[in-house]
Amino acid sequence: MKNRASLLVALVLIGLAVTAGRALEFGVGWTGVFYSNTSFSGSAAATITNISGLNFNWPGVPTVNGATVSNVGENNFSARFTSSQSFSQARYQFTVSYDDNVRVLIDGSNVFDDFSGGPVKTRTFDRDMTAGTHSLTVEFVEISAEAVLQFQWFLSGAVPTVGPSPTPGQTNTPAPTSPPPVPAGALTATVIRATVLNARSGPFLGADRVDRLLRGQTYVVVGRDKDARWFLLQLSNKQAWALGYYLAVNGNEFNAPVVSAFVTQGNPAAQTGVVAQTRAGMKLRAAPSVASEQIGRVTWGAILPILGRTRSGEWYQVVWKGTPGWVYSSFLEIIEGNVNTVPVIQ
Repeated sequence: MKNRASLLVALVLIGLAVTAGRALEFGVGWTGVFYSNTSFSGSAAATITNISGLNFNWPGVPTVNGATVSNVGENNFSARFTSSQSFSQARYQFTVSYDDNVRVLIDGSNVFDDFSGGPVKTRTFDRDMTAGTHSLTVEFVEISAEAVLQFQWFLSGAVPTVGPSPTPGQTNTPAPTSPPPVPAGALTATVIRATVLNARSGPFLGADRVDRLLRGQTYVVVGRDKDARWFLLQLSNKQAWALGYYLAVNGNEFNAPVVSAFVTQGNPAAQTGVVAQTRAGMKLRAAPSVASEQIGRVTWGAILPILGRTRSGEWYQVVWKGTPGWVYSSFLEIIEGNVNTVPVIQ
């Protein structure tokens, strides 16, 4: 498999982020059964329990819960993940990112499958869930090249209830916001593969949703990530990121300038130019010590500007939702800038 460091921001470490005020869930208590073939056949090569969510990007032999999966190679393996999760009576949106093949079953019913092979794809589907515990199964097949699997969901709306028919009459549905004018000769992107496309505050699926774009709308492209997978679009009164899979760009997308992934985050990262992303849920502390008062709870996959560090490098001073504090550095990944340039504060 090739190195996929460029996918880490866009696909991995999304977990427990907040999208438009709704928490993305990966679930807990998953069990994974691995096979050394692509057909889920024969004796299992390994069985792993107590997996905290399906959020994997494997650069080599798969590792789960911090340990290498035994008797499985880098390619040509399959894995079946199962769990029981609690849901409210509501409509949920499920998102699965994968390479190469995947199948999703809920309560034994096949609700999504794609065995067309790579490259990395992200798909969503909605499902009305009843209140209570439901069984989830995700079957994954890795053939070659990329090895990515993510599965998450969030509550997207209440399940409609059966009641009296509404009285016919005029409806007052607000018109969607129109895109801003497009200057002549500008590089633009048009929404083509989604009826409604989420525009996000960063170039990754867990970033906050800041707007919704409609099929057929065209926007000026003002930037891109370095792989031209995500594009920064100029909306009416703000800028936001959209996944390129759902867009048609009217020219060479690589002509758009590469811009920081965090220009829309509204954080003071420019003070040092160093940004990190969490690899676990973390406690925000008032001082660089485990004995210090907890002043916040930072979610897994959160984006944090680094403003300072201790001399030992064990603690970083960050800002989380407008609150400055300290987090333990071992659970952060530097995704922009050089942390050695950050001033030593303590």
